Amino acid sequence: MRAMEYRGPYKVAVYEKDIPKIEHPNDAIVRVTLAAICGSDLHLYHGLMPDTRVGMTFGHEFIGVVEEVGSSVQNLKRGDRVMVPFNVYCGSCYFCARGLYSNCHNVNPNATAVGGIYGYSHTCGGYDGGQAEFVRVPFADVGPSIIPEGIEDEDALLMTDALSTGYFGAQLGDISEGDTVVVFGAGPVGLFAARSSWLMGAGRVIVIDHLEYRLEKARTFAHAETYNFAEYDDIVVEMKRATDYLGADVVIDAVGAEADGNFTQHVTATKFKLQGGSPIALNWAIDSVRKGGTVSVMGAYGPMFSAVKFGDAMNKGLTLRMNQAPVKRQWPRLFEHIKSGYFKPNDIVTHRIPLEHIAEGYHMFSAKLDGCIKPVIVPNAG
Repeated sequence: MRAMEYRGPYKVAVYEKDIPKIEHPNDAIVRVTLAAICGSDLHLYHGLMPDTRVGMTFGHEFIGVVEEVGSSVQNLKRGDRVMVPFNVYCGSCYFCARGLYSNCHNVNPNATAVGGIYGYSHTCGGYDGGQAEFVRVPFADVGPSIIPEGIEDEDALLMTDALSTGYFGAQLGDISEGDTVVVFGAGPVGLFAARSSWLMGAGRVIVIDHLEYRLEKARTFAHAETYNFAEYDDIVVEMKRATDYLGADVVIDAVGAEADGNFTQHVTATKFKLQGGSPIALNWAIDSVRKGGTVSVMGAYGPMFSAVKFGDAMNKGLTLRMNQAPVKRQWPRLFEHIKSGYFKPNDIVTHRIPLEHIAEGYHMFSAKLDGCIKPVIVPNAG
């Protein structure tokens, strides 16, 4: 089969690999019909995630058709159209029993924090991802769901991570009616978090980024006020001005490890790998929220130290809430929102790229070329 392979920072290409096989009776093999490149994939692409091994296939957002199932699989059969959450999880451990699918205790021998994630380094379990023609799906009776009638393929694809994560980020904000919500980052997760904030009762939603084409999308898709932080000496001071000098009720960090805005922090994190991620957006969030407010962290960070203003968070009495999204927990509500017309997830898709051109897709997405917000990968475009 053809599959994307990682060959080192900024080096990916399509190679021939063996079609994955059933390794456990609970496995399924899925023929991928659509995949996507996520902003989190760029952390791998840039060499920021520990133990990202040469030869790994990325891709934690994918849907497809069941090609083969193991002898114990009861809920799926060959030919089923399925959407697969980015979490690999067992469904029965202490954490899964409490809905914490992203913290499954049985799928990742390399960490005590995160569970398993498709295509996201051996730090997250070493599972090959879906930027390929086929992918092995463990615990096939637990993770994948048959795509419901009325849900289009690209909408289902975006529910495997970006939409579910953005919605979860707004949930973690514990938004009350009339709250002012600030979202740092106008990528796909930030856009979905901003749009979701309205559904949870926000009275005002502000999105902050430094790329004008993404801010324009925040205005049209998420109906948000926007600020370009590059146009202000201090975006935190500007947020205080915009909120009667109190700060926002809720701030969502949808940026994560590669935040711009402070040269020293960015370089020490992204170039010298001295931090588990540039903490700029998270520190701005801590400074921009009001005393007693809530900070929701959806941006991905590595397991190393980061210079976060924890003392400020403590002294302001903040509530900090964060996790990798337990994706499947969000799906019942999101199915209803989509069917009711509150969301059309694929409105954020800007590019559809054949698998054989995935290296160009990564470069375009990484370098923010051609107004790229969300690239979808088509394994069999011909």
